[in-house]
Amino acid sequence: MRRLLKMCIVLLAASAASADAKTAKQLFSAKSTPSQLAPASHGSYAKGCLAGALELPETAPGWQAMRLSRNRNWGHPSTIRFIERLSVKVQQIGWQGLYIGDISQPRGGPMRSGHRSHQIGLDADIWLKPPLGRTLSRSERERISSDVVVSGDSVNSKWTANHHQVLKAAASDPAVARIFVHAAIKQELCWAEPSGSDRSWLRKIRPWYGHNAHFHVRLTCPIGEIGCVNQAPIPAGDGCDATLAWWFSDEAKNPKPKPGQKKKPRRAIMMDDLPLACAGVLKQ
Repeated sequence: MRRLLKMCIVLLAASAASADAKTAKQLFSAKSTPSQLAPASHGSYAKGCLAGALELPETAPGWQAMRLSRNRNWGHPSTIRFIERLSVKVQQIGWQGLYIGDISQPRGGPMRSGHRSHQIGLDADIWLKPPLGRTLSRSERERISSDVVVSGDSVNSKWTANHHQVLKAAASDPAVARIFVHAAIKQELCWAEPSGSDRSWLRKIRPWYGHNAHFHVRLTCPIGEIGCVNQAPIPAGDGCDATLAWWFSDEAKNPKPKPGQKKKPRRAIMMDDLPLACAGVLKQ
């Protein structure tokens, strides 16, 4: 009996050690359902988790969720409400429905592939592809891709005035902290928005690498959620200045490592790197 008990203790210890050895992305991506906790974002956009996530319905009059096999159409309730609001606004300007890409996993956290952020349910990728005017099948949602609206340093023929209005509607929502787009898209918005109009929304449009076929919306932490960490405030101004011009420089396009500097592989995020609350999100 004593020998059997000893074997059980050894097996339990080995199991715990095995769980500790797993990366956070392995643990969170293995969860296919949300936690049974009250909705809350814990940590920062690139190092956190999500309790009580809501699933964005796959299909609605104002949107369709894409790449359903990824199971990343989960978000904080405030994100789901934002998508609902935006879908109404864009239909009023003639954009008949949004294609929604990744939001978050059922319990947030690091993903196996594709993103460093999207961990606390407050990020959402929205495609720049105009709606096709019909409900897509699940297989079409896996196969169809968004439209690349940038060629070189400028937008191409796939860019339309409606793209401008969709981004303006998204950035004008008070819950939005910032929206990431390709620098060429930001430049086009700066040129096309009349100088005499309210250009304050342009401040939220931030150039970032990639983002030539979708825009990445980031919401502010919901009021009262003390465990949620906002990104640093956006600089003053509309961003249509030298900071935007830098993105078209050789330094931005071809970054060179400093002399003697070697690029180190990024260390995997472990559970100890995340807020303590994330352990409970995994378990419940």
